[in-house]
Amino acid sequence: MMWASRRLPPWAVDALLGAGVTLVVSVAISANQGGRHGPDAVAYLWAVGLGALMFARRRYPVVVLAVTALGLFAYYAAGYPAVGLGVPVAAALFSAAEFGRLVHAVVTGVVVVAVSVFFRLVEGQAFSFVVNYELAGHILLMAAAIALGDSVRSRRSVQEGARRIAELTAQRYRQESDARVHADRLAIARELHDSIGHTTSVISLHADVAREALGRDEAQTRAALDLIKSTATRTMSELRRTVALLRAPDESSRSVVSLSNVGTLRESASAAGIDLEFDVRVGAELPATVDASAFRIVQEAVTNVVKHSRGSRAQVTAYDDGSVLHLRVADDGAGSGMTGRGHGITGMRERAEALGGTLTAGREEPGFVVRAVLPLEEPS
Repeated sequence: MMWASRRLPPWAVDALLGAGVTLVVSVAISANQGGRHGPDAVAYLWAVGLGALMFARRRYPVVVLAVTALGLFAYYAAGYPAVGLGVPVAAALFSAAEFGRLVHAVVTGVVVVAVSVFFRLVEGQAFSFVVNYELAGHILLMAAAIALGDSVRSRRSVQEGARRIAELTAQRYRQESDARVHADRLAIARELHDSIGHTTSVISLHADVAREALGRDEAQTRAALDLIKSTATRTMSELRRTVALLRAPDESSRSVVSLSNVGTLRESASAAGIDLEFDVRVGAELPATVDASAFRIVQEAVTNVVKHSRGSRAQVTAYDDGSVLHLRVADDGAGSGMTGRGHGITGMRERAEALGGTLTAGREEPGFVVRAVLPLEEPS
């Protein structure tokens, strides 16, 4: 039945089942065993009716079961040849169990057997023949039909559950994939903001210096233009490495930026008249994500110093205690225009929180301080 249902539409399965019922019952009728008179057109029409009921078994399994049982009683009451008990009702019992009407199928089977045994004994048939000989076969056939129908229902339910689980799993994978894509986009946006934001600030600053020195101090103009060129070259190099990372995002290619390269920020700070000092005491090699995020946080903080601070000194401090990395960027810009607001600080805080860490930024005498704490292990 399951083999057929996977390859045939439901109506075709019902048609085949109905044809089978009609054929089997018609053969039993044609044997002309027992009964008060032989088979006629009405008897065979009854067999066709039992088969036709199979077209309604899916929508009305209980009605089909009841009509079949009552039709069987009417057939025997009319005195037609014996066709047994299990054969005429087997398909109806199977259908009721298949579509979740197990109790109805069992109760109908019991009623059919009880009514048949009662009237046959009343008519004087031998108890040993009716009960001891025929009854077991009828019961076994009806029980088999019910068990098969319930088995088909259970299997279909398991398949439906598996299909639903597969759909939910696929939906969860799509959601996770969308979340990863969104996270990657945010990471790329932060990367580009931090990288290009720093270098464009430096380029803008020294473009102003070159413009002011143009025609008055050729050496200063040349130095400013050289710094603009080297900064732009370095930016293009970082962008190429970032693109290469996106094309082949394996773990070994993630060292686009590193805290070990933090000294490269001194040139841009010095050009802005800020003496940048470093106190970096990091022990073992940092995880790639922590290393890159630490550099970007320091870079953004230094960029803010270059853009906003009115001071002349700034210090970068970094050390780890074995479980977390501590970062501190401070300047002495009393009266600085830095407010602690804007996308730069928001981006730094997002980087820290993405790693399970924290970041604070605010005024502290004599200037402005950015502090970050980054766990060296990924948050669970």
